[in-house]
This record gives sequence, structure tokens and C-alpha cells, in this order.
Amino acid sequence: MWKIKLNHILNIIIGSAVGVFVGHGLYIVWDYNTHPGLYAMQSAPWYTSILVYGVYAAVVLLLGIVLKLMIRK
Repeated sequence: MWKIKLNHILNIIIGSAVGVFVGHGLYIVWDYNTHPGLYAMQSAPWYTSILVYGVYAAVVLLLGIVLKLMIRK
């Protein structure tokens, strides 16, 4: 019984991480297209925060998949 609940919680966490990554990426692309001058003043490329969120999402996905595989066995 606890395996089913933990699996459900992991599904929610994985889905949330993907949703945050996609939502943040879409917002940054929209904001860059709307205000390109603001991003021109920065020393880092405009897509740096998307990369940071991508690394975060990849780590969460990897941990979630590993935990799901451990539950299965």
C-alpha cells in the first residue's frame, strides 16, 4: 500500500518539475521577445535561467526515476 502512495507522490513531483521547467522556459522566451533591450544589458545570455531550471528538472527527474525503479523491485 505504501508503495502505491509513494509512487503517486513521485509522479506528482516529476510532473511538477517538468511543468515548472516548461512554464519558466515559455515565460523567459516571451519576456525576451517582449523586452530584448533588458536582456542586452546583462552579461549572461538570455537563456541562462532556462538552463539552470533545466539542470534542476533533470536532477529531479533522475532522482524520481531512480526511486521509482527502487520501489518496483
